[in-house]
Amino acid sequence: MIKKIISTLLPWGLRRRALNKWFGYSIHPTAKIGLAWVFPTELIMHAHARIDHFTVALHLDRVEIGEQSSIGRNNWITGFSSFGTSKHFAHQIERRSILLIGKESAITKNHHIDCTNLIQIGNFSTVAGYQTQLLTHSIDVYENRQDSKPIIIGDYTFIGTNCVVLGGAILPSHCLLAAKSMLNKSFHEEWKIYGGVPAKPIAALSMDAKYFTRTSGFVY
Repeated sequence: MIKKIISTLLPWGLRRRALNKWFGYSIHPTAKIGLAWVFPTELIMHAHARIDHFTVALHLDRVEIGEQSSIGRNNWITGFSSFGTSKHFAHQIERRSILLIGKESAITKNHHIDCTNLIQIGNFSTVAGYQTQLLTHSIDVYENRQDSKPIIIGDYTFIGTNCVVLGGAILPSHCLLAAKSMLNKSFHEEWKIYGGVPAKPIAALSMDAKYFTRTSGFVY
């Protein structure tokens, strides 16, 4: 705990070195973490990856953030480490609490990301707006125990504001999830707009939409 507090208060150059040395992290010299409390078991940040102020990431086995990708301000990212003897999720021996973000992607701000199981976000994708929840765990009322399933978000995807994405959901590449939707299933058809509660395909997505073929992740 002392090392965590000390490292958080250091200037970034020293802090990056301390995080890499004390915790075995792999943080690229051009990557940066703001005034944030981010301490997964394993942390990999590629070139120009960024975590902004007031984000908290706890109890995760692994976080990997691709080149030019970012996690914005004030995000709450939790997990349940697979290292331990807790009875929680003991029936899921292959479960890992992991957040993987591809290159040129972004999670904006004020979201809740539950990585009890794997959350994988592809390249050039955006969790946009505010107050979206990605929740990989819940209670299995039939077995009367907590259970978890991964969430997969494809490449070149856009998740609108205030959505809920539940464990087991797959949003295919080149797709848009409309604002305030609830995605609780795995879909595989690309170039679609999904929306509603629960979400379903509601329209085709034009392949002329430039967001879905851009070569730079940041949108001006």
